[in-house]
Amino acid sequence: MMKKKSISSSKASLVLFLCQMISALDVPLDSKLLEELSQPPTITQQSPKDYIVDPRENIVIQCEAKGKPPPSFSWTRNGTHFDIDKDAQVTMKPNSGTLVINIMNGGKAEAYEGVYQCTARNERGAAISNNIVIRPSRSPLWTKEKLEPNQVREGDSLVLHCRPPVGLPPPIIFWMDNAFQRLPQSERVSQGLNGDLYFSNVQPEDTREDYICYARFNHTQTIQQKQPISVKVFSMDSLNDTIAANLSDTDIYGAKPVTERQPILLTPTGSTSTKVELRGNVLLLECIAAGLPTPVIRWIKEGGELPANRTFFENFKKTLKIIDVSEADSGNYKCIARNILGSAHHVISVTVKAAPYWITAPRNLVLSPGEDGTLICRANGNPKPNISWLANGVPIAIAPEDPSRKVDGDTIIFSHVQERSSAVYQCNASNEYGYLLANAFVNILAEPPRILTPANKLYQVIADSPALLDCAYFGSPKPEIEWFKGVKGSILRGNEYIFHDNGTLEIPVAQKDSAGTYTCVARNELGKIQNEVQLEVKDPTMIIKQPEYKVIQRYGQVSFECIIKHDSTLLPTVTWLKDNDELPDDERFLIGKDNLTIMNVTDKDDGTYTCIVNTTLDSVSASAVLTVVARPNPPFDLELTGQLERSVELSWIPGDENNSPITNFVIEYEDGLHEPGVWHYQTEVPGTQTTIQLKLSPYVNYSFRVIAVNEIGRSQPSEPSEQYLTKSANPDENPSNVQGIGSEPDNLVITWESLKGFQSNGPGLQYKVSWRQKDVDDEWTSVIVANVSKYIVSGTPTFVPYEIKVQALNDLGYAPEPSEVIGHSGEDLPMVAPGNVQVHVINSTLAKVHWDPVPLKTVRGHLQGYKVYYWKVQSLSRRSKRHVEKKILTFRGNKTFGMLPGLEPYSSYKLNVRVVNGKGEGPASPDKVFKTPEGVPSSPSFLKITNPTLNSLTLEWGLPTHPNGVLTSYILKFQPINNTHELGPLVEIRIPANESSLILKNLNYSTRYKFYFNAQTSVGSGSQITEEAVTIMDEAGILRPAVGAGKGYSETLFATSPVMHTVRPTFYKVQPLYPRIRNVTTAAAETYANISWEYEGPDHVNFYVEYGVAGSKEDWKKEIVNGSRSFFVLKGLTPGTAYKVRVGAEGLSGFRSSEDVFETGPAMASRQVDIATQGWFIGLMCAVALLILILLIVCFIRRNKGGKYPVKEKEDAHADPEIQPMKEDDGTFGEYSDAEDHKPLKKGSRTPSDRTVKKEDSDDSLVDYGEGVNGQFNEDGSFIGQYSGKKEKEPAEGNESSEAPSPVNAMNSFV
Repeated sequence: MMKKKSISSSKASLVLFLCQMISALDVPLDSKLLEELSQPPTITQQSPKDYIVDPRENIVIQCEAKGKPPPSFSWTRNGTHFDIDKDAQVTMKPNSGTLVINIMNGGKAEAYEGVYQCTARNERGAAISNNIVIRPSRSPLWTKEKLEPNQVREGDSLVLHCRPPVGLPPPIIFWMDNAFQRLPQSERVSQGLNGDLYFSNVQPEDTREDYICYARFNHTQTIQQKQPISVKVFSMDSLNDTIAANLSDTDIYGAKPVTERQPILLTPTGSTSTKVELRGNVLLLECIAAGLPTPVIRWIKEGGELPANRTFFENFKKTLKIIDVSEADSGNYKCIARNILGSAHHVISVTVKAAPYWITAPRNLVLSPGEDGTLICRANGNPKPNISWLANGVPIAIAPEDPSRKVDGDTIIFSHVQERSSAVYQCNASNEYGYLLANAFVNILAEPPRILTPANKLYQVIADSPALLDCAYFGSPKPEIEWFKGVKGSILRGNEYIFHDNGTLEIPVAQKDSAGTYTCVARNELGKIQNEVQLEVKDPTMIIKQPEYKVIQRYGQVSFECIIKHDSTLLPTVTWLKDNDELPDDERFLIGKDNLTIMNVTDKDDGTYTCIVNTTLDSVSASAVLTVVARPNPPFDLELTGQLERSVELSWIPGDENNSPITNFVIEYEDGLHEPGVWHYQTEVPGTQTTIQLKLSPYVNYSFRVIAVNEIGRSQPSEPSEQYLTKSANPDENPSNVQGIGSEPDNLVITWESLKGFQSNGPGLQYKVSWRQKDVDDEWTSVIVANVSKYIVSGTPTFVPYEIKVQALNDLGYAPEPSEVIGHSGEDLPMVAPGNVQVHVINSTLAKVHWDPVPLKTVRGHLQGYKVYYWKVQSLSRRSKRHVEKKILTFRGNKTFGMLPGLEPYSSYKLNVRVVNGKGEGPASPDKVFKTPEGVPSSPSFLKITNPTLNSLTLEWGLPTHPNGVLTSYILKFQPINNTHELGPLVEIRIPANESSLILKNLNYSTRYKFYFNAQTSVGSGSQITEEAVTIMDEAGILRPAVGAGKGYSETLFATSPVMHTVRPTFYKVQPLYPRIRNVTTAAAETYANISWEYEGPDHVNFYVEYGVAGSKEDWKKEIVNGSRSFFVLKGLTPGTAYKVRVGAEGLSGFRSSEDVFETGPAMASRQVDIATQGWFIGLMCAVALLILILLIVCFIRRNKGGKYPVKEKEDAHADPEIQPMKEDDGTFGEYSDAEDHKPLKKGSRTPSDRTVKKEDSDDSLVDYGEGVNGQFNEDGSFIGQYSGKKEKEPAEGNESSEAPSPVNAMNSFV
């Protein structure tokens, strides 16, 4: 079965009803349909039943009706036909029943008073209007009357009667004076409902001659005025004076003074009264009482409560007003008037009657031929109304007979109606208080089905929401409705659909698959019709990123996000609201596509912000609260109470916390006597406290201020409080930090921290300074000094202890007795040196020194410790003296030994020891000589591989920079590397210490070799240096020689022929050699340097240059090279400074060149002439460049022929080996990594190469033994290393200066 449900008016917005009866037809108000359907008349507009007209204007009596065919109109007047054609003053509007009676052209309104009724008639029946009673309004004048003056005694009651003329409608009454000002009213003087003016008791100020009552007739807009009324009030004093003047002395008669009186009611009179009011009207009950003092009125309902929400008190509670009264409001209402002398009351019995009112008014009935129906007319009232029926305006008892009609009291029953049964029926319900008249037609129609919904109407809904598809229809008999999905789909049934009586199909939860074409079919016995509608289901609009709660500081910026997702076919609009209202018209509010931004936030921006997204089908919203916080406003209204000598109570009122709770209050004070304008911290209290008891000091002129603090910050200080000057007193405390330290051997300097101004406690602050020598039976020596902080005692013995005390005093007396402190007179230098100095050498870099302590009496001061001075005399391996570089180690307290770290192996040292006190150092002990044993050497200063042939390579090397002993030999290890970067077997060769070169023969041709080279002493092997080279393929392939820098980063690859190995060795996998950067050269000027290099490896590499001050531990500075150039200019360098530089490639991990060192030229005077712009200089440079070019050509020719450069020439050119300093490895070489170099080598190899020149200094460090270079003491008594000066360069000794620089470097030096 199909499920049916009555649709609400909101859902059936397209379907309007003419009637609603069981088995009756609903006739939609479709304009086209209504034009075609016959319909009896219906009254649509009429004048009110009681129609009061303005006699000066035309009278318009309305009567409008509709029907098909259009109805004709007629009127009755006072129950008889009103022939309007016979009265020239009366016309009827075209196509209307409205009458217009022309009064303005000579007619009189009084002539047309009467009861009028309109009838609208067509072929299907007649409808009638209410009985309309026409009465012209009246505003008559006051009747002439002579008004006597009212003379009344003070305190008596008075009523001034208005008695306005009877008008239609009744006038509105009010009292005014001659100046048209309303007379003031109060509990004592007020106007009653009848218009009279009541005085509960008169007072002398009530005397006046212009009490005027006005009547305003609203209908005619006129005001009538009564004659002025005079009131004269006699007071008791004036009345007694008048009486005394007219009576003899023997008369003892006199007026009584004003006496108080208990209340009596002026209106209503008596103890009870009655009141009848109609249901739905406003009930007004009034009680006005006389009495002195003025009575107060109170209202109660006997046996019940006054109705809530409908009860009001007016006219100073003298009038009880109940609106919309009903029968339940009937009962006894009591008013009680009371003053201090008693009370009076009155009971009003209220009866609520009711004119007729509808319970069920008859409704229009549309039936098909042969159907049944009913008209019901039910009304109520008090008394109960009589119900009577009319048919087409005629009482039904005398109306034409209709066999299908039967009257049963308030109901007419229709059975098996025919088309001739159409008529208009009137129901009249009446009682003594009024009547009700209702028209309801019975229309008999026979019509085939019609569908009123437009064809192919498109409905769009949001998924998961209801879809209502309309099928507005009409037919008689009432058609049956069926729905189909699709043109040829099956009929829709089941719980997933709801079928409404008006033809609407409801899909409670529409899904995407609900979309499509739906067909509505309407059929009755007269025919069948169908209509199609379309349904589209859209995705819902969603806010996927909602605005969030924000807390922002004042003047900040805040943004709320509102990111939405919607159906692509719907166009959303985003609206922002603040507190459910439009955003302020302020340029600070910026609305973006997905956000709202508020710039420069202020306090008024605080509130709730809502993002509303609307489409044509749905709407979503999301809200967030913005809280604007700021530092609190300053406190105010500071008040000092409870002033005592040493305390006062401070209270204040907090300022606005600006949405961030106040956490605490800071109290500050100003001493206007000693430090005016300077505010000091006093204390602070929690944010919930607004009063505090403050402790005070004597002799201070206090002012206080309060600062509020919240999470945002501190408020501005409050306004200062009133000043409060405390009384003077003796000082409470003495100076602090009293010390006695001699500045000279024969004095004692006593110092202390002076009292601050408020600590003086009174005027005349001074100090009593006392001292005496400790452990000596001496009296105190005292002196009183002014407000200072130092006193010097002269003529004291050297470094003697003293007892010292400093006492404060002012004009009122002394502070409490001060405590004593111990001080010493001045120190002198120690007298003797430590003795029995012994040195024990622990290893080649560490020694321990011992000494005997000096007697404390000879220290002549505070013993601070001992200093050990030590220095290197000479290196035993070089046999030459060097510049003396003294180092100092300080040892805390009375320590008698210490460790000397950082010594150089195989060297001769001297040291001495001195005692130290606060004055300085004592004499030095005799110098003690000791020697350090040999150590392992540093790595050779360089390793070069030259002169490659088919089967040989030439190796040259330099002595270690630090031999650290007598060299015994060199160890050379090498192994081949094949094309797959695997390492072959390791070969080891021992070389005598006096050799500086070696030719390796019988090598494989076209083979790469890796070499490891280090020096040895009797102690062991030093750190090694590594290098690689390649033998050539044949003689024709010999390349020019190249020199390595000892790091494996800037060597040239060579080739020789194979001779040495006849069997191919086993190889081990290593990293590829390429890419690499080599031959980094520099040409430096005063403030810039040209850097160039050679690169081998893949194309399209981006280079960078790193540089820094040589010897500095600062980070390297990095410059990016533009493109793939092999040169770069460093600018902004400091003149006369040594720099280190290296080149690297971007993207190649750890790949960069070895370091090079250069020095910029000295700074030139600014007044010097730039010779680079001089013609002679330019010519000279051109000649030098030409000469260099010729030399380079000769060099290359000699290299290609296998020649060598004389070593001696290079030694003479560069005698100082430090011109080419040893270069430290700080990265991987080529494509070899440290990780690969540290792998164990096969065939008994002891040490893998790390390609790093190791640091030859000892691992011992001053940091391990001392406290730093400033000679401070550690708390545990250990010493601090201190160097007396920078290290000088050591002079070259022996073979150390015989290093031969490479030809390539020699050529670079020309550039």
